[in-house]
Amino acid sequence: QERLVQSGGGSVQAGGSLKLSCDASRYTYSRDCMGWFRQAPGKEREGVAFIYNDGDSTLYADSVKGRFTISQDNAKNTLYLQMNSLKPEDTAMYYCAAKTWNGYSPFDSRAYNSWSQGTQVTVSS
Repeated sequence: QERLVQSGGGSVQAGGSLKLSCDASRYTYSRDCMGWFRQAPGKEREGVAFIYNDGDSTLYADSVKGRFTISQDNAKNTLYLQMNSLKPEDTAMYYCAAKTWNGYSPFDSRAYNSWSQGTQVTVSS
């Protein structure tokens, strides 16, 4: 699997903001969709936000709607996640992922054939 390269993350107080970036230049398949997932200790990996290549339509988990914004710069093959109004429950390892066309929902991690190394986001109260 080609590895996506992620940057950003860190620690912030509740109400603060962070931005994640993901370099997809080494993903050689035709991209259908890219997205962000997160996994907190003891919990399953959760789909957070997704963006399609054909017109930039987006999807968000209910838990982040209105606070997180996913975007992409196709010229730079870079995916972003702007996270505002962060809450302690947003604390998790965050991963970006890319997929080609298949029958899986974008919220299903099985849909993706390339992942980043992940970065930690910690929100303190």
